[in-house]
Amino acid sequence: MARKQQRCSLRRSPRLQALYRGSPNKQVVGVVKSEVAEPDDANALVSLSEAMSTTGTILLDCTEVYNILNQAGQYPRLSDPNYLLLLDTRQSHDYSESHIITAKYAPRNDIGAFTVPHDAELQTKEHVVVYDSNTSSLKDKNSTALSCAKLMWEMESKNPVKIIKGGYEEFSAMYPFLRTQKIVYMPRELDVINTYPVEIIPGFLYVATFGQSQDQKIIKDLKVKANVIVAKEINDTVFAAESTTLGREEKRVNQKLSVPIDDNGEEDLHSHLSDIVNFIDDHFTNDGRTVLLTSTLGISRSVAVAIALLHVE
Repeated sequence: MARKQQRCSLRRSPRLQALYRGSPNKQVVGVVKSEVAEPDDANALVSLSEAMSTTGTILLDCTEVYNILNQAGQYPRLSDPNYLLLLDTRQSHDYSESHIITAKYAPRNDIGAFTVPHDAELQTKEHVVVYDSNTSSLKDKNSTALSCAKLMWEMESKNPVKIIKGGYEEFSAMYPFLRTQKIVYMPRELDVINTYPVEIIPGFLYVATFGQSQDQKIIKDLKVKANVIVAKEINDTVFAAESTTLGREEKRVNQKLSVPIDDNGEEDLHSHLSDIVNFIDDHFTNDGRTVLLTSTLGISRSVAVAIALLHVE
């Protein structure tokens, strides 16, 4: 009975509720990278609305595309040739200037119509993603992304073809660190390409591996201001135990919370949830900085916390 009362007393703060409701990715929030996933498990990234689509083309939020790009097992999923085909349908000079990491220029014929890339292998690709400058509607008759996506679908793409909502303009504004001028990737390069923490609440909460949480480039790119370490065997060296920052209502709040639990089914994670909720809530300041949920591999303890947070009423 006492256990039931404790469960009922746990509530997500009004600020986190508002943040969650406002998330453009709330239907798939809680998606995490899988270190043990089979290839078909990448469908966990597909939202319910996407899975129900029968049109062959789907608008995908930038956050969902970010998470597709940053899935990893023993190796980054981008190293799997059957995982992703990412096509840039802008003009060639725009593509050459900068594009999303691993994107290919969408080929055209002599009259300017899109053609299928020679190495597309559409029937084997888990994700086919297309973008232009700023398409935000599937009804945009002038959208080059929509035109290309329809062709990929007609040419028997394995799954519905995804169009990045807001195009390159919105994606690059949200994730400037995933822009590049690099065109050709060797297999060995993709095997070691850096992946970022999975985004749970857009622009605020991420699930990270321990290695990612200690990577100074990731800390800088994601503007990380705090870390919740859900593990007994690791220690954060980025934030000192006594380090603080300005939090909600301009109060000084700690930048690190350690939750020392082992990776087994017998640990009492529930008893720590109130502290974790309060810690994260203290950092919700709409200042563009982010919070990490970290465990060793980012697939068990930190994921369990993320799921619990998103189901707290």
